[in-house]
Amino acid sequence: MSRDPSHDATAPAAPITADALNKSDFEALSEFRYRLRRFLNFSETAAREGGITPQQYLLLLHVKGIPGREWASISELAERLQAVHHSVVALVARCEKAGLVTRRQNESDRRVVEVHLSPAGDACLAKLAAQHRNELTTFADIFHIRGVHL
Repeated sequence: MSRDPSHDATAPAAPITADALNKSDFEALSEFRYRLRRFLNFSETAAREGGITPQQYLLLLHVKGIPGREWASISELAERLQAVHHSVVALVARCEKAGLVTRRQNESDRRVVEVHLSPAGDACLAKLAAQHRNELTTFADIFHIRGVHL
Protein backbone atom coordinates (compact mmCIF):
# COMPACT_ATOMS: atom_id res chain seq x y z
CA MET A 1 0.00 0.00 0.00
CA SER A 2 1.47 3.38 -0.97
CA ARG A 3 1.45 6.30 1.40
CA ASP A 4 -0.32 9.53 0.59
CA PRO A 5 2.41 12.21 0.53
CA SER A 6 -0.10 14.86 1.61
CA HIS A 7 -0.12 13.18 5.02
CA ASP A 8 3.66 12.87 5.27
CA ALA A 9 5.16 15.71 7.33
CA THR A 10 8.54 15.14 5.64
CA ALA A 11 7.19 15.41 2.09
CA PRO A 12 8.01 18.72 0.41
CA ALA A 13 5.08 21.07 -0.02
CA ALA A 14 3.82 21.66 -3.52
CA PRO A 15 5.07 24.95 -4.99
CA ILE A 16 2.68 27.88 -4.64
CA THR A 17 1.94 29.96 -7.70
CA ALA A 18 1.85 33.76 -7.58
CA ASP A 19 -1.91 33.89 -8.13
CA ALA A 20 -2.48 31.55 -5.17
CA LEU A 21 -0.92 33.95 -2.64
CA ASN A 22 -3.26 35.69 -0.24
CA LYS A 23 -2.87 38.52 2.27
CA SER A 24 -1.78 36.19 5.08
CA ASP A 25 1.00 34.81 2.84
CA PHE A 26 2.37 38.32 2.33
CA GLU A 27 2.06 39.04 6.05
CA ALA A 28 3.96 35.84 6.90
CA LEU A 29 6.71 36.59 4.37
CA SER A 30 6.99 40.15 5.63
CA GLU A 31 7.18 39.01 9.26
CA PHE A 32 9.84 36.44 8.42
CA ARG A 33 11.98 38.97 6.53
CA TYR A 34 11.53 41.51 9.33
CA ARG A 35 12.66 39.06 12.02
CA LEU A 36 15.50 37.79 9.87
CA ARG A 37 16.75 41.33 9.24
CA ARG A 38 16.51 42.15 12.96
CA PHE A 39 18.55 39.04 13.77
CA LEU A 40 21.15 39.89 11.14
CA ASN A 41 21.34 43.46 12.42
CA PHE A 42 21.80 42.12 15.96
CA SER A 43 24.51 39.75 14.71
CA GLU A 44 26.41 42.45 12.84
CA THR A 45 26.28 44.80 15.84
CA ALA A 46 27.31 42.08 18.31
CA ALA A 47 30.29 41.10 16.15
CA ARG A 48 31.49 44.69 15.86
CA GLU A 49 31.05 45.26 19.60
CA GLY A 50 33.04 42.05 20.13
CA GLY A 51 35.93 43.56 18.18
CA ILE A 52 35.60 41.65 14.91
CA THR A 53 33.73 42.08 11.64
CA PRO A 54 30.47 40.25 10.91
CA GLN A 55 32.27 38.18 8.23
CA GLN A 56 34.99 37.21 10.70
CA TYR A 57 32.31 36.05 13.16
CA LEU A 58 30.68 33.93 10.46
CA LEU A 59 34.01 32.41 9.48
CA LEU A 60 34.79 31.50 13.11
CA LEU A 61 31.30 30.06 13.54
CA HIS A 62 31.60 27.89 10.44
CA VAL A 63 35.07 26.63 11.39
CA LYS A 64 33.68 25.52 14.77
CA GLY A 65 30.39 24.32 13.27
CA ILE A 66 31.75 21.82 10.75
CA PRO A 67 30.34 18.45 11.86
CA GLY A 68 32.74 15.87 13.23
CA ARG A 69 35.97 17.87 13.44
CA GLU A 70 37.52 21.08 14.73
CA TRP A 71 38.62 22.61 11.41
CA ALA A 72 37.22 23.58 8.02
CA SER A 73 38.66 23.69 4.53
CA ILE A 74 38.63 26.83 2.42
CA SER A 75 36.12 25.15 0.07
CA GLU A 76 33.78 24.31 2.94
CA LEU A 77 34.01 27.86 4.24
CA ALA A 78 33.34 29.27 0.77
CA GLU A 79 30.19 27.16 0.53
CA ARG A 80 28.95 28.07 4.00
CA LEU A 81 29.71 31.76 3.53
CA GLN A 82 28.32 31.67 -0.02
CA ALA A 83 31.48 33.43 -1.16
CA VAL A 84 34.07 32.82 -3.86
CA HIS A 85 37.23 30.91 -3.00
CA HIS A 86 39.69 33.80 -3.30
CA SER A 87 37.53 36.04 -1.09
CA VAL A 88 37.54 33.38 1.62
CA VAL A 89 41.32 33.01 1.32
CA ALA A 90 41.62 36.77 1.92
CA LEU A 91 39.20 36.62 4.88
CA VAL A 92 41.16 33.72 6.41
CA ALA A 93 44.38 35.72 5.97
CA ARG A 94 42.83 38.69 7.81
CA CYS A 95 41.60 36.39 10.59
CA GLU A 96 45.03 34.78 10.84
CA LYS A 97 46.70 38.21 11.04
CA ALA A 98 44.24 39.13 13.84
CA GLY A 99 45.20 35.97 15.74
CA LEU A 100 41.78 34.34 15.38
CA VAL A 101 42.71 31.31 13.24
CA THR A 102 45.68 29.27 12.09
CA ARG A 103 46.18 27.49 8.78
CA ARG A 104 47.69 24.03 8.32
CA GLN A 105 48.13 21.75 5.36
CA ASN A 106 46.07 18.60 5.58
CA GLU A 107 48.35 15.62 6.25
CA SER A 108 46.50 13.20 3.96
CA ASP A 109 45.81 15.65 1.11
CA ARG A 110 48.41 18.38 0.81
CA ARG A 111 46.11 20.39 -1.50
CA VAL A 112 43.68 20.99 1.37
CA VAL A 113 44.29 23.87 3.76
CA GLU A 114 42.78 23.32 7.21
CA VAL A 115 41.56 26.42 9.04
CA HIS A 116 41.64 26.02 12.83
CA LEU A 117 40.48 28.39 15.55
CA SER A 118 43.23 29.82 17.72
CA PRO A 119 42.58 30.02 21.48
CA ALA A 120 41.77 33.73 21.03
CA GLY A 121 39.40 32.95 18.15
CA ASP A 122 37.70 30.22 20.17
CA ALA A 123 37.20 32.57 23.14
CA CYS A 124 35.85 35.35 20.92
CA LEU A 125 33.49 32.93 19.18
CA ALA A 126 32.22 31.43 22.44
CA LYS A 127 31.23 34.84 23.78
CA LEU A 128 29.49 35.91 20.57
CA ALA A 129 27.84 32.53 19.99
CA ALA A 130 26.29 32.65 23.47
CA GLN A 131 24.79 36.06 22.65
CA HIS A 132 23.51 34.73 19.31
CA ARG A 133 22.06 31.61 20.92
CA ASN A 134 20.12 33.79 23.35
CA GLU A 135 18.85 35.96 20.49
CA LEU A 136 17.53 32.87 18.67
CA THR A 137 14.61 32.81 21.09
CA THR A 138 13.05 35.51 18.91
CA PHE A 139 12.48 32.76 16.32
CA ALA A 140 11.03 30.18 18.70
CA ASP A 141 7.51 30.52 17.35
CA ILE A 142 8.43 30.18 13.67
CA PHE A 143 11.45 27.86 13.49
CA HIS A 144 12.61 24.54 14.77
CA ILE A 145 16.40 24.73 14.82
CA ARG A 146 18.06 21.31 15.03
CA GLY A 147 19.86 20.85 18.34
CA VAL A 148 18.53 24.09 19.81
CA HIS A 149 15.79 23.89 22.39
CA LEU A 150 14.14 27.28 22.63
